[in-house]
Amino acid sequence: MLRSHTCGELRITHVDQTVRLCGWVQKIRDKGHMLWIDLRDRYGVTQLIFEEGFVDAGLLALARSLGREFVLKTEGKVVERVAKNDKMPTGDVEIRVTSVEILNPAKLPPFLIEDDTDGGDDLRMKYRYLDLRRNVVRKNLELRHRMAQQTRAYLDGQGFIEVETPVLIKSTPEGARDFVVPSRMNPGEFYALPQSPQTFKQLLMVSGFDRYFQIVKCFRDEDLRADRQPEFTQIDCEMSFITQEDILQMFEGLVRHLFRQVKGIELGPVPRMTYADAMRQYGNDKPDTRFEMRFVALKDLTASADRPVREGIASPSLREGGDTSAGAGEVDLVGGKGFGVFDEASLVVGICAKGCADYTRKQVDELTDFVRRPQIGAKGLVYVRCNPDGTLKSSVDKFYSEADLRKWAAAMGAQPGDLLLILAGEAGKTRKALSELRLEMGERLGLRDKNVYATLWVLDFPLLEYGEAEQRWFAMHHPFTSPKPEDISLLELDPGAVRANAYDIVINGVEVGGGSIRIYRRDLQETMFSVLGFTPEEAQRQFGFLMEAFEFGAPPHGGIAFGFDRLCSLFGGADSIRDFIAFPKNNSGRDVMIDTPSEISGAQLEELKISVRK
Repeated sequence: MLRSHTCGELRITHVDQTVRLCGWVQKIRDKGHMLWIDLRDRYGVTQLIFEEGFVDAGLLALARSLGREFVLKTEGKVVERVAKNDKMPTGDVEIRVTSVEILNPAKLPPFLIEDDTDGGDDLRMKYRYLDLRRNVVRKNLELRHRMAQQTRAYLDGQGFIEVETPVLIKSTPEGARDFVVPSRMNPGEFYALPQSPQTFKQLLMVSGFDRYFQIVKCFRDEDLRADRQPEFTQIDCEMSFITQEDILQMFEGLVRHLFRQVKGIELGPVPRMTYADAMRQYGNDKPDTRFEMRFVALKDLTASADRPVREGIASPSLREGGDTSAGAGEVDLVGGKGFGVFDEASLVVGICAKGCADYTRKQVDELTDFVRRPQIGAKGLVYVRCNPDGTLKSSVDKFYSEADLRKWAAAMGAQPGDLLLILAGEAGKTRKALSELRLEMGERLGLRDKNVYATLWVLDFPLLEYGEAEQRWFAMHHPFTSPKPEDISLLELDPGAVRANAYDIVINGVEVGGGSIRIYRRDLQETMFSVLGFTPEEAQRQFGFLMEAFEFGAPPHGGIAFGFDRLCSLFGGADSIRDFIAFPKNNSGRDVMIDTPSEISGAQLEELKISVRK
């Protein structure tokens, strides 16, 4: 080895030892008669000292010729520092250098390789290999490593076997867009890169590998944002001879294990909520439960639509019983007062912002502008101040008396000092807009602390959603998800009423994992394909291999997949997954470091029998 120690391991106990270190020059501080160099490697930083009287003039001159990011091999004696630095682990010692070898000089880097860098995102992505030298990015990848190791340790301890599945597979019409790969040996035919190993892990269950997992690369050709990449990593798992409860218990255990081993946090049991309640109380299927501020309906005429609907999708239901999407029974505390916005709305719903009655008119106007943004889509915002003296003041006093406002305040559990924020309109859009407003208020009030973790299982999703443009049903998760056993009889009669035997796990308002109990009988899978609009021939061509496998003794099975990059970013307290991926793509799906995607040569295109039109 060129080095005897790393730059992060020397302590006071090493004093008087002769050591060899290798690393990169982080900083140089020259005081004339004395010069210090901070030498950095992956493990930390050690200070080197060159002092007149202790080193010869040639060595001192060599030290002065060095620049940032030069790669050095150095030898010297460990000495105790006079001015110690308690902010670094090696801050009690330094190396009195006796020799230096330049292993490689370096150009001046395009940005500071420090925690507080002066490099913007684009520049750092172009020189990602330099960005990876920064402590903050290195620590993110170390966290990712620990997460992977602890995932494997837990699942291995539970009897799971890690199996690699193919990367070159068959393209399927459901889900996101595939990345496709041409086959030279089969001109005009293409592989697809997997969006997930779904069918292969089900086939492994048929094979008798009753507990499978894989930390696996997946690919989706979709529009990007901070928490999406064209290639991403999943913790992919499947189990046989289980019920939904077995899955929830097993993978709640995984989440608790990761928090304990990686973060040193003991999580309690993970609460559970139905999809219908999540939509009714929070306006989305991945609610941030670090804070309350639940929705309260002042008018709701959607309660007769007895189904867990998305965005206004509804059809007559055959299931009897209480409402599952808007709360049992219709309610109207606002109608008949001449205020057209409320009178014409199917839903009037609000949140109570505790302690915000003192918001200025400017602050309320900012909230109104926020909900009117095109991506949120509300037409306006009604507010009610619950003043500290017990009086109430609203933006609709022209239409509603103080007695009316008191009914609203009582329904919403408001106290003096609180502010009620109310939206109205079509149910799906209004809940979505209020969900965004709730999250915005959570941010403004400091209720979304990244060091606080709130976990949640969301259950009983709709199995299907209706595409108005295509005039057909689509699988909300994927076409292999089993209906709830009690809803199977409705699959052909009333598809919109069928609930999925599916579950998502949510942390701090982020969906980090999702899965389902699978269909494992050919007849039920054929029915599912038929409801989704597949002809028997199409179903056989696309998934005949899977349905045939079901005829050879497929066991009941189910599974889950966690977004590993997303889970790492949550543990690291970051909003973007990119800093937890060694070489990520930008928001346009490009790797600006290696400049890809890029064109290929005409000869390659000809060999692949592909013509490109520009």
